[in-house]
Amino acid sequence: MPWLEFTAAMILFLAAHRIPAMLGVKHALSAALGPRGYTVLFSAVSLLLLWWVIVAAAQAPYVQLWDHGAAARWGVNLLMPLVAVLVALGVGAPNPFAFEGRATGFDPDRPGVAGLTRQPLLWALLLWSLAHLWANGALAHVILFGSFAGFSLLGMRLVERRRAAMMSRAEWARLTARTALVPLAAAPRWRGGPYARLPWARVAIGLAAWAIGWHLHTAVIGVPPLP
Repeated sequence: MPWLEFTAAMILFLAAHRIPAMLGVKHALSAALGPRGYTVLFSAVSLLLLWWVIVAAAQAPYVQLWDHGAAARWGVNLLMPLVAVLVALGVGAPNPFAFEGRATGFDPDRPGVAGLTRQPLLWALLLWSLAHLWANGALAHVILFGSFAGFSLLGMRLVERRRAAMMSRAEWARLTARTALVPLAAAPRWRGGPYARLPWARVAIGLAAWAIGWHLHTAVIGVPPLP
Protein backbone atom coordinates (compact mmCIF):
# COMPACT_ATOMS: atom_id res chain seq x y z
CA MET A 1 0.00 0.00 0.00
CA PRO A 2 2.74 2.58 0.71
CA TRP A 3 4.10 2.10 -2.82
CA LEU A 4 0.59 2.51 -4.26
CA GLU A 5 0.10 5.77 -2.34
CA PHE A 6 3.48 7.05 -3.49
CA THR A 7 2.68 6.14 -7.12
CA ALA A 8 -0.74 7.81 -6.93
CA ALA A 9 0.75 10.97 -5.41
CA MET A 10 3.41 11.19 -8.12
CA ILE A 11 0.88 10.64 -10.91
CA LEU A 12 -1.51 13.27 -9.55
CA PHE A 13 1.28 15.82 -9.04
CA LEU A 14 2.60 15.41 -12.58
CA ALA A 15 -0.91 15.28 -14.08
CA ALA A 16 -1.87 18.51 -12.30
CA HIS A 17 0.89 20.28 -14.21
CA ARG A 18 -0.04 18.92 -17.65
CA ILE A 19 -3.73 18.05 -17.87
CA PRO A 20 -5.25 21.49 -17.04
CA ALA A 21 -3.50 23.12 -20.01
CA MET A 22 -4.24 20.18 -22.35
CA LEU A 23 -7.96 20.04 -21.55
CA GLY A 24 -8.56 23.78 -21.44
CA VAL A 25 -9.12 23.82 -17.67
CA LYS A 26 -6.38 26.40 -17.20
CA HIS A 27 -7.98 28.78 -19.70
CA ALA A 28 -11.43 28.40 -18.12
CA LEU A 29 -10.18 28.95 -14.57
CA SER A 30 -8.03 31.91 -15.65
CA ALA A 31 -11.07 33.51 -17.26
CA ALA A 32 -13.17 32.93 -14.11
CA LEU A 33 -10.56 33.80 -11.46
CA GLY A 34 -8.24 36.09 -13.37
CA PRO A 35 -4.56 35.29 -14.04
CA ARG A 36 -3.51 36.13 -10.50
CA GLY A 37 -6.35 34.14 -8.93
CA TYR A 38 -5.49 31.12 -11.05
CA THR A 39 -1.82 31.42 -10.09
CA VAL A 40 -2.72 31.48 -6.39
CA LEU A 41 -5.03 28.48 -6.75
CA PHE A 42 -2.55 26.51 -8.85
CA SER A 43 0.29 27.28 -6.43
CA ALA A 44 -1.77 26.17 -3.42
CA VAL A 45 -2.80 22.91 -5.09
CA SER A 46 0.78 22.27 -6.25
CA LEU A 47 2.16 22.78 -2.74
CA LEU A 48 -0.41 20.43 -1.23
CA LEU A 49 0.32 17.75 -3.83
CA LEU A 50 4.06 18.24 -3.35
CA TRP A 51 3.68 17.79 0.41
CA TRP A 52 1.67 14.60 -0.20
CA VAL A 53 4.33 13.23 -2.57
CA ILE A 54 7.13 13.91 -0.06
CA VAL A 55 5.19 12.33 2.83
CA ALA A 56 4.28 9.30 0.69
CA ALA A 57 7.93 8.86 -0.33
CA ALA A 58 8.98 8.89 3.32
CA GLN A 59 6.43 6.15 4.12
CA ALA A 60 7.47 3.89 1.22
CA PRO A 61 9.61 0.82 2.05
CA TYR A 62 13.27 1.77 2.48
CA VAL A 63 15.53 0.39 -0.24
CA GLN A 64 19.00 1.93 -0.05
CA LEU A 65 20.80 2.53 -3.35
CA TRP A 66 23.75 4.57 -2.06
CA ASP A 67 25.12 6.07 1.11
CA HIS A 68 24.93 9.82 1.64
CA GLY A 69 27.31 11.64 3.93
CA ALA A 70 27.71 15.06 5.49
CA ALA A 71 28.94 16.59 2.23
CA ALA A 72 25.59 15.88 0.54
CA ARG A 73 23.67 17.36 3.47
CA TRP A 74 25.85 20.47 3.39
CA GLY A 75 25.25 20.71 -0.36
CA VAL A 76 21.51 20.90 0.25
CA ASN A 77 21.96 23.58 2.92
CA LEU A 78 24.14 25.69 0.64
CA LEU A 79 21.89 25.40 -2.42
CA MET A 80 18.50 25.93 -0.81
CA PRO A 81 18.91 29.68 -0.11
CA LEU A 82 19.70 30.12 -3.83
CA VAL A 83 16.64 28.04 -4.74
CA ALA A 84 14.40 30.17 -2.51
CA VAL A 85 15.77 33.42 -3.97
CA LEU A 86 15.26 32.17 -7.54
CA VAL A 87 11.63 31.40 -6.73
CA ALA A 88 11.11 34.81 -5.15
CA LEU A 89 12.73 36.57 -8.10
CA GLY A 90 10.70 34.63 -10.64
CA VAL A 91 7.12 34.45 -9.38
CA GLY A 92 5.07 37.34 -10.73
CA ALA A 93 8.10 39.18 -12.13
CA PRO A 94 8.03 40.84 -15.59
CA ASN A 95 9.06 37.81 -17.64
CA PRO A 96 6.98 36.83 -20.69
CA PHE A 97 9.01 33.65 -21.23
CA ALA A 98 8.05 31.74 -18.06
CA PHE A 99 4.66 30.48 -16.88
CA GLU A 100 5.26 31.99 -13.42
CA GLY A 101 6.11 35.44 -14.83
CA ARG A 102 3.92 38.19 -16.25
CA ALA A 103 4.04 39.62 -19.75
CA THR A 104 3.43 43.25 -18.73
CA GLY A 105 6.24 45.53 -17.67
CA PHE A 106 9.05 43.61 -19.36
CA ASP A 107 11.94 45.76 -20.64
CA PRO A 108 14.27 43.87 -23.02
CA ASP A 109 17.06 46.37 -22.28
CA ARG A 110 16.80 45.61 -18.55
CA PRO A 111 15.32 42.10 -18.53
CA GLY A 112 15.41 41.55 -14.77
CA VAL A 113 15.35 37.91 -13.74
CA ALA A 114 15.08 36.84 -17.39
CA GLY A 115 18.58 38.25 -17.81
CA LEU A 116 19.77 35.66 -15.32
CA THR A 117 17.57 32.90 -16.76
CA ARG A 118 14.28 32.90 -18.60
CA GLN A 119 13.05 29.98 -16.46
CA PRO A 120 13.94 30.79 -12.82
CA LEU A 121 11.24 28.62 -11.22
CA LEU A 122 12.13 25.54 -13.26
CA TRP A 123 15.84 26.04 -12.52
CA ALA A 124 14.96 26.33 -8.83
CA LEU A 125 13.05 23.04 -9.08
CA LEU A 126 15.99 21.40 -10.86
CA LEU A 127 18.52 22.57 -8.25
CA TRP A 128 16.20 21.50 -5.41
CA SER A 129 15.73 18.09 -7.02
CA LEU A 130 19.41 17.42 -7.71
CA ALA A 131 20.51 18.55 -4.25
CA HIS A 132 17.97 16.31 -2.54
CA LEU A 133 18.68 13.45 -4.94
CA TRP A 134 22.32 13.58 -3.89
CA ALA A 135 21.40 13.63 -0.21
CA ASN A 136 18.85 10.79 -0.37
CA GLY A 137 19.92 7.32 -1.41
CA ALA A 138 16.62 5.49 -0.86
CA LEU A 139 14.79 4.12 -3.92
CA ALA A 140 11.57 6.08 -3.32
CA HIS A 141 13.47 9.36 -2.98
CA VAL A 142 15.57 8.62 -6.05
CA ILE A 143 12.34 8.13 -8.01
CA LEU A 144 10.85 11.26 -6.43
CA PHE A 145 13.70 13.70 -6.97
CA GLY A 146 14.82 12.09 -10.22
CA SER A 147 11.30 12.56 -11.61
CA PHE A 148 11.24 16.19 -10.51
CA ALA A 149 14.63 16.78 -12.14
CA GLY A 150 13.39 15.28 -15.39
CA PHE A 151 10.13 17.20 -15.10
CA SER A 152 11.97 20.51 -14.74
CA LEU A 153 14.25 19.83 -17.73
CA LEU A 154 11.33 18.77 -19.91
CA GLY A 155 9.33 21.73 -18.67
CA MET A 156 12.05 24.16 -19.76
CA ARG A 157 11.94 22.76 -23.27
CA LEU A 158 8.14 22.80 -23.48
CA VAL A 159 7.69 26.28 -22.02
CA GLU A 160 10.44 27.77 -24.21
CA ARG A 161 8.97 26.19 -27.33
CA ARG A 162 5.43 27.25 -26.44
CA ARG A 163 6.37 30.86 -25.69
CA ALA A 164 8.50 31.12 -28.84
CA ALA A 165 5.56 29.84 -30.92
CA MET A 166 3.39 32.66 -29.55
CA MET A 167 5.73 35.28 -31.08
CA SER A 168 7.25 35.95 -34.45
CA ARG A 169 10.91 35.06 -34.87
CA ALA A 170 11.82 38.74 -35.00
CA GLU A 171 9.91 39.52 -31.82
CA TRP A 172 11.41 36.55 -30.00
CA ALA A 173 14.92 37.59 -31.06
CA ARG A 174 14.32 41.19 -29.95
CA LEU A 175 12.88 40.30 -26.55
CA THR A 176 15.44 37.58 -25.75
CA ALA A 177 18.52 39.51 -26.94
CA ARG A 178 19.81 40.01 -23.38
CA THR A 179 18.37 36.87 -21.84
CA ALA A 180 19.31 33.19 -21.79
CA LEU A 181 17.89 29.88 -20.68
CA VAL A 182 21.11 28.77 -18.99
CA PRO A 183 21.78 30.89 -15.87
CA LEU A 184 24.28 33.74 -16.43
CA ALA A 185 24.86 32.74 -20.08
CA ALA A 186 23.59 36.17 -21.17
CA ALA A 187 26.03 38.06 -18.91
CA PRO A 188 28.28 39.18 -21.80
CA ARG A 189 25.24 40.84 -23.42
CA TRP A 190 24.10 42.80 -20.37
CA ARG A 191 24.27 46.57 -20.40
CA GLY A 192 24.84 47.67 -16.84
CA GLY A 193 23.45 44.44 -15.48
CA PRO A 194 20.06 42.75 -15.92
CA TYR A 195 18.31 44.94 -13.35
CA ALA A 196 17.66 48.66 -13.22
CA ARG A 197 18.09 48.07 -9.49
CA LEU A 198 18.44 44.88 -7.51
CA PRO A 199 15.02 43.78 -6.17
CA TRP A 200 16.11 43.57 -2.55
CA ALA A 201 12.54 43.07 -1.34
CA ARG A 202 12.22 39.88 -3.38
CA VAL A 203 15.64 38.68 -2.23
CA ALA A 204 14.61 39.29 1.39
CA ILE A 205 11.31 37.42 0.87
CA GLY A 206 13.19 34.48 -0.63
CA LEU A 207 15.68 34.31 2.24
CA ALA A 208 12.90 34.64 4.79
CA ALA A 209 10.98 31.80 3.12
CA TRP A 210 14.14 29.66 3.16
CA ALA A 211 14.71 30.40 6.87
CA ILE A 212 11.10 29.49 7.73
CA GLY A 213 11.32 26.31 5.66
CA TRP A 214 14.64 25.37 7.29
CA HIS A 215 13.19 25.73 10.80
CA LEU A 216 10.00 23.82 9.89
CA HIS A 217 11.79 21.07 7.95
CA THR A 218 11.97 18.64 10.87
CA ALA A 219 8.36 19.16 11.91
CA VAL A 220 6.86 19.02 8.41
CA ILE A 221 9.15 16.58 6.57
CA GLY A 222 10.39 14.61 9.57
CA VAL A 223 14.09 14.96 8.71
CA PRO A 224 16.43 17.53 10.35
CA PRO A 225 18.19 19.69 7.74
CA LEU A 226 21.49 19.87 9.60
CA PRO A 227 24.21 17.34 8.57
